Amino acid sequence: MTPPDGASPSRDVSKVPFKPLAMKGPDVSVERRPDGSIVITSNHPPGEGPRSIAHLIAQKAAEHPDRPYIKQREPGHGPWREVTYGQAQRAVEGVAQFLLAGGGLLDRGLTHADSVMILSGNSIEHALMTLGAYAAGVPAAPISPAYSLISTDHAKLKHCFEKVAPRVVFAQSGAMFAKALETLKAIDPTIVVITADGSEGTIAFAEVAGTTPTAAVAASRETLGPATVAKYLFTSGSTGLPKAVPQTHGMMAGVIAGQEGLRADAPTDEVPQSLEWMPWSHISAGNIGFNSVLWAGGTLHIDEGKPLPGLFETTIKNLYEVSPIVFGSAPIAFSMLAEAMESDPALRRSFFKNLRYMGYGGATLSNDVYDRIQALAVAETGQRIPLTTMYGATETQGVTVTHWITERVGLVGLPLPGIALKLAPNGSKYEVRVKGATVAAGYHKDPERTAAAFDEEGFYKLGDAARFVDPDDPAKGLVFDGRVTEDFKLDSGTWVSVGVLRPDLVAACSPYVHDAVITGQDKPFIGAMLWPSPAGLQALVADPGPGTPLEKLVAIVRERIAAFNAAAGGSSRRIGRFTLLTEPPSIDAGEITDKGYVNQRCALDRRAERVEALYAKQPGEGVFAV
Repeated sequence: MTPPDGASPSRDVSKVPFKPLAMKGPDVSVERRPDGSIVITSNHPPGEGPRSIAHLIAQKAAEHPDRPYIKQREPGHGPWREVTYGQAQRAVEGVAQFLLAGGGLLDRGLTHADSVMILSGNSIEHALMTLGAYAAGVPAAPISPAYSLISTDHAKLKHCFEKVAPRVVFAQSGAMFAKALETLKAIDPTIVVITADGSEGTIAFAEVAGTTPTAAVAASRETLGPATVAKYLFTSGSTGLPKAVPQTHGMMAGVIAGQEGLRADAPTDEVPQSLEWMPWSHISAGNIGFNSVLWAGGTLHIDEGKPLPGLFETTIKNLYEVSPIVFGSAPIAFSMLAEAMESDPALRRSFFKNLRYMGYGGATLSNDVYDRIQALAVAETGQRIPLTTMYGATETQGVTVTHWITERVGLVGLPLPGIALKLAPNGSKYEVRVKGATVAAGYHKDPERTAAAFDEEGFYKLGDAARFVDPDDPAKGLVFDGRVTEDFKLDSGTWVSVGVLRPDLVAACSPYVHDAVITGQDKPFIGAMLWPSPAGLQALVADPGPGTPLEKLVAIVRERIAAFNAAAGGSSRRIGRFTLLTEPPSIDAGEITDKGYVNQRCALDRRAERVEALYAKQPGEGVFAV
């Protein structure tokens, strides 16, 4: 029974049943080898996937040409503009014809050896440009807009450009990307620039999409196979400059087939609605989410909002109108969404109206946020909502998924049908390695890194660690156990698992801390560098009590960490000192990705002086003992 509007959601909902999750339960085979490694495979066979994504859009356009495919707001949160599946396919064929035959400023047609680089973020034109490149057999290469718009030296932009050597570059706005385009033209004056606004010196996207297709487009589509490279995606660059990873049509189809192998219900005529902010320059939204919408014949609403202060309000406005069947995002978005819904019954009502389950990825969801989401779900629907997670990387796409109802967060899940997952002993942990149809063959033009990335059996080494929730019952799944390369020892020899400790600490300090960097390698205790949450600071500014906002913040964080330490159970989880960071993480320095994930190692190196202050005999300025 739904409580009245404005009722405060109860946090104790552990006895309330879950909404059904239409996925098959866990069923795996486990091989324990003499060398200590463990290989896990799903007993569910893969389902059917598409021949290629170019064939998929053509099929859906033939089945329901008038159904809305992508919707995007006009500037200033205006009305939605849209393209139907039929309109999209016509534009896709126009783009493909332009790329294949040459036209405008193109002196010749492009081939699979060329590429189309996309500088700007998610948009209708971005999607159609990508699908047009697929149809022409020309790899698309979307890169993070931050490399063009936020970076001050364009170093990563230039690196990506030189790696894939595009002959065509697309940007939504010629004016907005003028400096980036100038940088690229200095490298190669012959590049052809296409813009959605038809800026001076560029070709208008409408002209390109309006090219009359010939039989060459259909002929090109028929040459596509599992090994055809559809796009190049770049890694986040957390361990150096970004690496280009070829994404084949077979890899993309492998994820779809794996998900189909877990489906427990028959397809319906319902048109799934989705809202997406996560960037298409990354694997989660650009491959898995994007292709899932196509496979389902759904309608994708592009969300110009982001889980950042001043931008998340746009997401909230969109959620008043779009009631998704599945909502997937990064954990930071779940936290901000929970905070918004706790004070907005209308938002809560619209969000949960059609929702079947939620999916998070890229980082561990904290127990605190999980509990708040479930309290809101019960308050609105009378049921808890299943939360799933898919785990993978740019090199592997999605390889494991939590496809059953569980109250536990931080799970890696179990392998998708068609994937073999190996746990290889690495010190005191098990390193995750994978093999299967979704895994890339290596890095583009980088044989040395390719050779180092795979073990002797051809398993890709992710660098993450995982362990069974229950070693005696593998069907309960795997739990994330930190990054093998991030963990360190205190001077006592005690191991600190950073990937597990960091989200737990942030959750303990919620909503006053946004993120953290853990310190302490070869030191006597663990330290923490903390980024305060803007929302938490605003609340302290409005608090009329004694003390400055900073004094209040320090007192609250010290109290929260003390309580966290009391339940820690050992030195591997107790925080000795902390400091507050006021300078945001730098994307140029590689401290953060455009999805908001902090690179622990880069942050430690860049902020070495703050780390030193944490461990000075007399704590440095701005350092607080717990």
